[in-house]
Parts: sequence; C-alpha cells; structure tokens
Amino acid sequence: SVFQTQISYVSRFLNESKSSGLYFSDGKCRIDYILVYRKSNPQSEKREVFERNIRAEGIHMEKESSITNSDVIFVKLHAPWEVLCRYAELMNIRMPFRTQTLRCRCTFVLRMEKRITRFRGWLPRKPMKFNNDTLPDLEENESFTAPFSQQRIHHFIIHNKDTFFSNATRSRIVHHILQRVKYEEGKNKIGRFLNNSYEAAFPLHEGTYRSKNSIRTHGAENHRHLLYECWAWWGVWYKYQPLDLIRRYFGEKIGLYFAWLGWYTGMLFPAALVGLLVFLYGVFTLEHCQVSKEVCQASTIIMCPLCDKYCPYMRLSDSCIYAKVTHLFDNGATVFFAVFMAVWATVFLEFWKRRRAVLAYDWDLIDWEEEEEEIRPQFEAKYSKKERMNPISGKPEPYQAFTDKCSRLVVSASGIFFMILVVIAAVFGIVIYRVVTVSTFAAFDWALIRNNSQVATTGTAVCINFCIIMLLNLYEKVALFLTNLEQPRTESEWENSFTLKMFLFQFVNLNSSTFYIAFFLGRFTGRPGAYLRLINRWKLEECHPSGCLIDLCMQMGIIMVLKQTWNNFMELGYPLIQNWWTQRRLRLEHGQKVMASFPQWEKDYNLQPMNAYGLFDEYLEMILQFGFTTTFVAAFPLAPLLALLNNIIEIRLDAYKFVTQWRRPLPSQAKDIGIWYGILEGIGILSVITNAFVIAVTSDFIPRLVYAYKYGPCAGQGRAGEKSDICYESEYCRIEDYREPPDSDEPYSYTLQFWHVLAARLAFIIVFEHMVFTIKNLIAYLIPDLPKDLRDRMRREKYLIQEMMYEAELERLQKERNEKKKHDRSHHNEWP
Repeated sequence: SVFQTQISYVSRFLNESKSSGLYFSDGKCRIDYILVYRKSNPQSEKREVFERNIRAEGIHMEKESSITNSDVIFVKLHAPWEVLCRYAELMNIRMPFRTQTLRCRCTFVLRMEKRITRFRGWLPRKPMKFNNDTLPDLEENESFTAPFSQQRIHHFIIHNKDTFFSNATRSRIVHHILQRVKYEEGKNKIGRFLNNSYEAAFPLHEGTYRSKNSIRTHGAENHRHLLYECWAWWGVWYKYQPLDLIRRYFGEKIGLYFAWLGWYTGMLFPAALVGLLVFLYGVFTLEHCQVSKEVCQASTIIMCPLCDKYCPYMRLSDSCIYAKVTHLFDNGATVFFAVFMAVWATVFLEFWKRRRAVLAYDWDLIDWEEEEEEIRPQFEAKYSKKERMNPISGKPEPYQAFTDKCSRLVVSASGIFFMILVVIAAVFGIVIYRVVTVSTFAAFDWALIRNNSQVATTGTAVCINFCIIMLLNLYEKVALFLTNLEQPRTESEWENSFTLKMFLFQFVNLNSSTFYIAFFLGRFTGRPGAYLRLINRWKLEECHPSGCLIDLCMQMGIIMVLKQTWNNFMELGYPLIQNWWTQRRLRLEHGQKVMASFPQWEKDYNLQPMNAYGLFDEYLEMILQFGFTTTFVAAFPLAPLLALLNNIIEIRLDAYKFVTQWRRPLPSQAKDIGIWYGILEGIGILSVITNAFVIAVTSDFIPRLVYAYKYGPCAGQGRAGEKSDICYESEYCRIEDYREPPDSDEPYSYTLQFWHVLAARLAFIIVFEHMVFTIKNLIAYLIPDLPKDLRDRMRREKYLIQEMMYEAELERLQKERNEKKKHDRSHHNEWP
C-alpha cells in the first residue's frame, strides 16, 4: 500500500541518517537545530543562562567540539515528542487528519481531475514531469489537515512519532522556542543575542546530496539527494519543479518564491514567442520597407555633421544599414506587441493570484495568519520611556509620537531624493561623455570607427553606464541607514520599508540612462545658428538620421545581457569559490580522510550562510528584470526572450545554490510574495505609460502615419511606409526636423507638419493608455482571484472536517459509555 511504501521509505532514511551525523551520540535523538559559539567569546555567563532556560523548556542539548578548531563548539538541540506536541498546538500547525478523509476527498474531486486530465492530455507534458515513484512520501498531501490538538491527538494520522513532524516543522518549532527564551532578565530577543554570543544558528541538511547509486535503481538516500537529482541537477533543466518537495524541505516561504519564479518563467514563453515573431516580421518585411528603401537610395542628399569638429558631412544613404536595423524593431507590429505585453502583464499577475490560492490551499496556508509580531529591540530601546496600551494584547508597549515619526520620514525622503540626484548626476556624466567622445571617435584614423562614431559612442557609453550601475550598488548601505533612521516598529515594517527603498534606488539606477535615450536624446539640440551647447563648447548629441531607436535597442540589449551575466556569476560563482577555498584549506590542514569523516554539522558549518536579507536579493533581481522586460518592450521586442533564457538558467542556479552551496535556511511560512506583488502591479502601470511614449515619441510610427495620410504622394490613401521626416535643404546640407527653410519669412520656425505630428502623438498617447488600461481592468475584473473549483473544494473540505470531528467525538463518547457500562456490570457481579 501507499502508506507501507512511505514507512519503508522513511525507515531507510532514518537508518542512513543515524550514521551520517544527524543524531545525538546515543543514535536516538534527532538533531533539530545547531548553535555554534567560540570558547573565547566573552559572553559566557549570558550563554549559560540562555542554555539553562533552553533545558527548562524541555529541549535536549548536547555539545561537541569542532574537529578542525577546538575553539569552536557545536550545540546540538533536540525537541522531544512532548515539546513538539505542546508547541505545535500553540503555533496552530496543521497536521494530517484521519486516513478516512483521503477517500472522501478523492471521491469529491475525481470527476474534476478526470476533466483536467482529459483537457491536458494532448499537451507534451510527460517528458517534463517526474516519475511519482521517486516521490512516495508526498502522498500525504492527499490527506485533510487540521490544527494540531493534544486533546484530539487520536484524530491525527500518527504512524511514527519520529516522522509525524517533518524535519522542517521540527526546526521551526525549535527556532520558535529559541526566540522566546530569555538570556537576561527582561530580554528575550534571540536575534541580537545570536549575533553577539553565537557565531551561527541553522538547521541541518539531511545528509549528502551526492550518491554513487542511481536514484532510479536504488532510490534517494535522503530528501536533499532527492532534491538534487530531481531539481538542482543541470540534467533536469527542462522538467517541472517538485514544489511540494521544495516546500517540505525549505518551507513555504522559499517554496512560494520558486513557485512564483517558475510561474513567471512559464508565462514568459508566450511573450518571448510573440516578441520573436514581431522581430521576424521586421526581417521578412525589410525588403518592402519604403523608408529604408528611400534612405538607401538617397545618395544625393547630404546630411549636416553630427558634431562641430571632425564629424564629416555624410550622405543619407550612408545610414542605410541603420535604417534597416531600426525597421527590425520599429515596424507595423510594434504597437500590437506593446498592447500585448500590457495585457500579458495583467494576465500574469491575475493568474498568479489564482495559482497562489491553489498553493495556499494545498500547503494548508488558507487559514494561516502570522503571529502578532514582536516589537523590534531597536524600537523598544529608543522609545522605552513612552508607553501606551496595546488595543489587542492590553499590555503597555513603547510608543512613537506622530511628530517624531513624520520628522524621521521627511529626513528619510530627503535622503532618497538626494540619492536619486546622485543617479541623475551620473547620467549627466554619461551625457558629457557621449557629447565629447563622438568628436573623438570621428577623428580616429581607423575608418571603421571614424565612419561609425555615433554607434561606437553609444556602445562604449552603455558599457561605462553598466560599470557605474554596479559601482552605485552602495545604495544598500544608504537604504539600510535610512530605514534604521525611520525606526520601524516591527520586522515586517522594517522589511517593507527597506524593500521599497532598495527597489526605488535600483530601478532608477538601472533605467535612468534608458529614460534619457528614449525621451531626451536629440530632443533639445536647438536649430542651425542657435544650437544648444554644453558649457558653451560642445553641441548636444543628436540622434542618428535613422532615429534614436537604435541607441535605445543597444542600451537595453547590452545592459540586460551584462546585468544578467554578472548576477548569475555572483549568485553561484562567488559562493562556489568561497566553498572551494574553504574545502582546499581544510584538505591541506587535515587531509581528505579526515574531511570525509566530518559529521553533518561540521560540513554545514563550512558552507556559506544564506543572505542576510533572506530572499530579498533573489526577488529584487527578478522584479528588476520584469521591469526591464516590460517598461521599454516596444523598443526591444527580444527582451522577453532574453529574460526567458536567463530564467531557465536562474531556476537551476538558485536550486543548486540552495541545495549544495548554502547552509539549510530556516523553514518559514508565508501566504504570498508580500510587498513584491504591489511593486509588480506598479511596474505594470508604468509600462503602459512608457510604451505609449516610446511608440509616440521615440519611434517614427506616428510621423510615418501623418506623412502617409496627410502629406504623402497619395495623401488620403497614402502608403504607410513613406518617409516620415521632411528635411529642408540649407546652403550646404540637410537637417532632420520640421522647420522652415532659411530663406523663408521665419527661418527655421516650426512648420505646420510639426504641429500635426505633435497633435497626433498626444492623441495616440491618450487613446493608447485609455484603451490598454480599460482592457487591463476588464481582464482583472473578469478573472476571479479564487478558482471556482477551489472555492467548492474548500467549502466541501470544511464541511467534511466538521462532520468527521463530530462523528469521531460521538464515537469516542459512545466508546467511553460502553466501557463504563461494562465496568459497572462487572462491579455489580462482584457484589456479594
């Protein structure tokens, strides 16, 4: 049977674990948590008080010196059955509830599952799915769950007390106890004490992740090995993620991150496909593009120099290649793709809410609520003299005056504004570089550089901009300082404030140059005889005769590739190098045989700890990529494809890092991705606005339409591909603008066509934004956050649990009544 398979599977895990350093020296008590300290640490008295209080809570403790360093002491903690039951009830941990419920649920959802299977049967899913035989212990997800109660312990499925609570749940319970154990009178914050007295605190990995035996023939040695073979190994990059196993090993919070990352990556497939088709449409229609034809044939039109010195006069036909490349990204399908991506972002977020609801149901998080957070020690120390009654607990707590809070927020906002000014200053530095360097490249002896001075300037400027982006990552320290200055009351408030600041800093830092190229480059250069100059010396940079879109494409492509490559290296390469160096040092000092005999706590201690901010860096990287993919996607349709390729690698990089390179993080619960969802919605709104301006202002889509239907040779029924820019000839050369010729009554004043184009651009922006926002809101309204079948399952499950608990209670009372009658009858027979 399924449960017999589970028991034998788990029993083999236990037998192998006892010989791999996962138990106390007696081989019976499983290690649930590890604390590490040094003998030389001066806070020995506080540590003794803390450890004495840990024992008073019922936690078993065992100490052992490090094999490699006698100054390092490992404190092994084990929570016995009684402690686990007591705190599981206090923490409202949901556990499997009666085996009979399995049949009830299966009969209810059988018809629905058959319909889903029939609908999905045509999809090529088998190559991407795992064989369920390798995951026998995940069958318990089919059971109903209920908050654990010691009084109703007979209602729960308990085959083995050692495995009833998973290792992740046991570690979470022990950490919950540590958070509430006092180390000094009136102080009970484990976080600060660990930083000062204990060098590390972590749950253990479940043995090694490598094995000589194949998982298909001999099975997995432990859950870590199973995760490596089914998830973190590069050979399974094309398979779905085993989310239930990830959640079981790392907890719901990390499981939700990988579920969101997998959902985002899956949703990128249609976006990448449509973007590739838009690009291919530009390729196949290139020979029929009237604009590029006219540019390539305009060998008699002489264009004015782009700079004052060294820049030569050039024929318009010299920009033939750039005109063709521009058509690849700026063609008739661009508007459709911009609308598609705006709708795609909404569909992605709405269906993620539905996916999150299903996961929350499957992982028993629907009714889970975070405990009331304790006040941060820093807040308590700062405002301990001012107290007021907590309306929930009825106890006095520190209080921050409204004026003090407002003044701190004003100072913090000023700091944010100052750092944004620093970014703008860096962008201004890039502008100066571009203005100065275009003349320098034009003076090169190498003809390839001299004839393509503007492209060379753009390429080098983008690389320098990337270096500045990486150098300005000191925002983390500034954001940390400003967040601490605000004195948030709880940890969640601190995390939300820090997240908003870091995202704002990084988003402005990453996209400021892109905004400049998209909306400011070549827009304010002036006119002949009255050019605007930088420091009264250099003429401001102008767009190429083929437009500024090629500069924007280069900016996005180079930054996106370099940023993702650097992030991937830092995520995996840096911890790999650190762990390799540690292993090399230990191998030289103690030898390979000694290293092979290291217990699990020693091996995990030598791994890298998880980032100080948890999943913050992982979320931030993906959210910034989402913004970069959607904000200017009208100018670079290949952005979703690059994001998709990166994310396929990113999932396995993160998986490999969590399983092999990092210590096991504390399993924690979460119902959603937190404040990041609101940020994603904000990016979706911003992307509609920016793409509307990119199409209307940066590209030549609107000028082409105006020329074709108003000024073209077939006005009123003109060709949409006619040349968009009307250039007037001066004495020596032409300029690209809508201005009167120099011999007119008002030389170089704007023509009527300029105002027609401007009006068309403004009209397009208004119509585009209103149309897309209407579609987005309509889709959000039509797609419910909770699937109907899930809502019915939740109601059905609630009803069945109530019925079964009622029947179980009646059965228990009936049994007690029968026993009492039997006892009374036997007592009556004994009466003389």
